[in-house]
Amino acid sequence: MGTTTTVTVTVPDEDAGGAAGTGPGPVRLFCTDHGGEGPPLLLLHGLAGHCGEWEALAARFAATHRVVAFDARGSGASTRRPGDVTRAAHVRDVRAVARRFGLAGEDTVLVGQSMGGLTALLTAAAHPEVCRALVLIEAGPAGPSPELPDRIGRWLDSWPVPFPDAEAAQAFFGGGPAGRAWAAGLAPGPGGLHPRVDRDVMVATVQENAHRDYWDAWDRVRCPVLVLRGERGAMKPEEADRMRARHPATRIAVIPGAGHDAHLDNSAAVYGEMRTFLT
Repeated sequence: MGTTTTVTVTVPDEDAGGAAGTGPGPVRLFCTDHGGEGPPLLLLHGLAGHCGEWEALAARFAATHRVVAFDARGSGASTRRPGDVTRAAHVRDVRAVARRFGLAGEDTVLVGQSMGGLTALLTAAAHPEVCRALVLIEAGPAGPSPELPDRIGRWLDSWPVPFPDAEAAQAFFGGGPAGRAWAAGLAPGPGGLHPRVDRDVMVATVQENAHRDYWDAWDRVRCPVLVLRGERGAMKPEEADRMRARHPATRIAVIPGAGHDAHLDNSAAVYGEMRTFLT
């Protein structure tokens, strides 16, 4: 078991028209290095999430793997209002973090949930030298999703900010491990707990998904892939089946009792599927 440390990685920001932030400038990426010995795992959280979501899974893998996670730009303790929130910017961040920790290479496995999974997919497609395998949790190349920006906006608008305390936040987010993880992503502020994301930045982050799919990128992925769907998740079985049909080196598994946050709802089952896949 390694010792957990935190590191900030600074990368240039290439402003994509100022859609989300205030213009070009350095972006700081907050990273958690869980240590460990063995092949590296680089963990990418989903939209509006934070790297603390991976703690339960990281604790299981730290005995056999080097485990690193980071807050995506616009989320958590990373730069809150970056100028560029395109998928390309998120891919650059993965490469920057991998370089900083010496992870980029044939032993590294990229693990991503939801939008983090899409970032992992696009990284493997464009930069196959960065990783040897992918684990995609409730994530795939399907699209376009014209309703997604409005849906994300309404979801964030529904948050009763500020939350009076952690217990209220946990209940709002559904309780259980997922509720606790989402509540842990909030920060103290006037009147209670506040999000560490801004609505307009999150909506801008999903704009590309409203207009296109990513099957072209999926067709460029050459490494083995594990696709994990939550039994009650948002990913359609047809999408996973189409992924396997187009890329036969794809394994699909369903996580019992889990929703979209399968890595939180049933981390033991996710760990079991990943351990089998990685060995």
